[in-house]
Amino acid sequence: MSSPVAAPARGRSAFALILAGLLWGTGGLSGSLLAAKAGLHALPVAAYRLLLGGSCTVLLLLLTGRRPQWTAAVVRRLLVAGALLAQFQACYFAAVTLTSVSIATMVTIGSVPLFVALATAVVRRRLPAPATLVSMAAAVAGLVLLTWSPEGVGSGARLLAGVAIALVAGAGFAVVTLVIRRPVEGLDSFGTTAFGLLIGGILLLPLGLASGMALPLRPDVLAVALYLGVVPTGVAYGAYFLALRTAAPVVAALSALLEPLTAAVLSAFLLHEQLGVAGWTGAALLVTALAVSYLRN
Repeated sequence: MSSPVAAPARGRSAFALILAGLLWGTGGLSGSLLAAKAGLHALPVAAYRLLLGGSCTVLLLLLTGRRPQWTAAVVRRLLVAGALLAQFQACYFAAVTLTSVSIATMVTIGSVPLFVALATAVVRRRLPAPATLVSMAAAVAGLVLLTWSPEGVGSGARLLAGVAIALVAGAGFAVVTLVIRRPVEGLDSFGTTAFGLLIGGILLLPLGLASGMALPLRPDVLAVALYLGVVPTGVAYGAYFLALRTAAPVVAALSALLEPLTAAVLSAFLLHEQLGVAGWTGAALLVTALAVSYLRN
């Protein structure tokens, strides 16, 4: 009796997850472009990303009259969301500094579905379905083939520290996935996105200022900054948080793997970067694993 209602909801959540993953994939390129044009380090770019994304979505929220009900539960949820988003960004960029972009991305994004599956198994006291485990293994293998590069990789304690921090970043995003999907009365996904991003940006502001956040007031720089804040941040996180209300947590976490896939494909076509046989094989494996996961759920 419930399938006619549940099926459209699952379809909408799958579309929202795919949209979020694809838009996140444009964030790396736009963030790199902003860093190059404005002469910024990665951490100030992350702070601008959350601040601009949060400010724009909060403004839209206020203009549409969709204000949260400021209860203690709502405030706690927003503080937790903001802290976790800031922690994810800070740890990811710290891991990039200690290792490389490829290693940090592979470990951070690849660990998210594993952490979510582990937490879900502990709560439910049963292992994920075999098909889910196969999809996860195939997706992570595809991610490794897609992103692995030995260039710029450190060694010894530096590499271990970078991998550990990348795992902390992945764990933080996994916690976001599990926490946000539980509804709080008086707070919808739009409000969570808006104020969560803004709070996260404010928390990153001291670190960003320490690295220098001077932004040239040129049209091209401002346009890139606005795009970074609105599209791969405000819209993408909004779609992801909306989908979490009805999507299975492991499926939602797997959608994050679309980010490096999209970034790699865009780099190949727009920047003419060589992806190679292993990269395209990984991309195909990743797409197949995600498609099977979406169709099964």
